[in-house]
Amino acid sequence: MPGEETIHLILVLIMIIVSVPTFLYLCFGGEAPYGRYRSAQALYSYFPVEARLAWFIQESPALVIPLICLSLGREELLSNPVNIALCSLFLLHYAQRTLIFPFLLRGGKKTPLFIVFLAFMFCLWNGYIQFRYLTVFENYNKAWLTDPRFIVGVLLFFTGFGVNIHSDHILRNLRKPGDTDYKIPRGGMFEYVSGANFFGEILEWLGFAIACWSLPAFAFSFFTFCNIGPRGYQHHQWYLKKFQDYPQSRKAVIPFIWSRTLR
Repeated sequence: MPGEETIHLILVLIMIIVSVPTFLYLCFGGEAPYGRYRSAQALYSYFPVEARLAWFIQESPALVIPLICLSLGREELLSNPVNIALCSLFLLHYAQRTLIFPFLLRGGKKTPLFIVFLAFMFCLWNGYIQFRYLTVFENYNKAWLTDPRFIVGVLLFFTGFGVNIHSDHILRNLRKPGDTDYKIPRGGMFEYVSGANFFGEILEWLGFAIACWSLPAFAFSFFTFCNIGPRGYQHHQWYLKKFQDYPQSRKAVIPFIWSRTLR
């Protein structure tokens, strides 16, 4: 029977492998079946969950599982300042997404229970592979704190974190109370891309991957891009069709680069 480290590696490799068909499906015909793309008639739309509760439930494993891993981790890793710093980055993001972001939402479309379940399982999976690696398998050299990869990665992480939070703030304040019409988001990174919140999250986890310089962190960063990158592209195409005055200079997700029609 394979040991835990082998099982852990298999789970990491599966994440990398499934990223590719996910990207291709979403770019060439498929749509993420929630939010403005949700179909009330589709099978997966049964049992919709209120937006705040959905976000809290689906993100919570990425906070709970790491805390369990911390309680079971190796003492020398838990006292290592590098491991602590990297764990803190992950926990910072998911503390915000689980305990703060859901309760800032103003209304929001209900999320199908099936989608909540898939997100919950992914966060369970990812929380385990990231934190088991950081609390059991990899004991970083303390000199890593001054390595350019760690420094650049942390800077990218916090830049993306800031972009993500600011972009969410802009989106929340697009509508006045009682207003249900869609508006063109303006300000911040929305002046450059339609999916500014997605760009921020992609940048966050790219920074995390560089700071960790590990296969599990790379797998998560790669999956994030393959999953929400096309979502930003879909938003971009939707905005162009809906608003005749939509800024033509905006790209889809990556500033100055990604806007070409893929379908």
